Amino acid sequence: MLTGKLDVFNEHRTLLFSIAYRMLGSAADAEDIVQEAFLRWQNADGGVVQNPRSYLSAIVTRLCIDQSKSARVQREVYVGPWLPEPILTEQRPDLTSTAELAESLSTAFLLVLESLGPTERAVFLLRDVFDYSYPEIASIVGKSEANCRQMARRAQKHLRERRPRFQVSRDQQEKVTQRFLEVCAGGDMSSLLGMLSPEATMTTDSGGKVQAARNIVRGQSNVARFIFGVLGKLPIGSKITTRITEVNGQPGVLTYVDGALNSVITLDFDGEQILAINAMMNPDRLGDVQKYDS
Repeated sequence: MLTGKLDVFNEHRTLLFSIAYRMLGSAADAEDIVQEAFLRWQNADGGVVQNPRSYLSAIVTRLCIDQSKSARVQREVYVGPWLPEPILTEQRPDLTSTAELAESLSTAFLLVLESLGPTERAVFLLRDVFDYSYPEIASIVGKSEANCRQMARRAQKHLRERRPRFQVSRDQQEKVTQRFLEVCAGGDMSSLLGMLSPEATMTTDSGGKVQAARNIVRGQSNVARFIFGVLGKLPIGSKITTRITEVNGQPGVLTYVDGALNSVITLDFDGEQILAINAMMNPDRLGDVQKYDS
């Protein structure tokens, strides 16, 4: 009996983690939610559960909605800007098996999701990313079908308004990312300015654990000066190495100082210009990358 229930749960584990991670922006918290769902599944009456996928999704979604509410309070005292925890999807292809799943894992997408309320976020994800029916969604979040449709429309409109004006192919993303590293390593201010959008931003999430900007750096020239300012402050003799890999379904950069992982950087693009640079530097929030980095 327990073996059968374990098999059913494992069949849905990737889906459950995928929902929880997109809801919370934290791989560690998503794993905790999935584990809690497993404990509840073990105690569930198998004869009563007609649809394990909907049943387990409901557990995970409701736990995430509750946790999202408390997380917002915690973020009010978080030191500096907050970014979603990066995931090394190069080692977890099950999370990005379709283009839609990969896009919905990007840092830019997750940050837009953060601007939605927890229930609205859940409705949007379940409908647009995971293709649940409105009757299923209504049962999961405890709202009427009409209300869920309205929330989904609002969320869709919100996301459309905040998408970049020009989309960029994966090959272009990789080329621009590689060029960005070359320009930064060469100290070429003029070329870096040419790569950055006039509205470029740089966000460094350190949680106060390491030295980083306490506010989002905004504007083409400010971002460029900030980057070269940081590079110029590294101790003499420090060995900086970088590796491009897939992070959250898109090209990302792992940076190392003297062999130790220092940050994980993802870029958002508007055409071939860089619209945003997101650097996760908080060592407490690099666990998933450290787990799979080799």
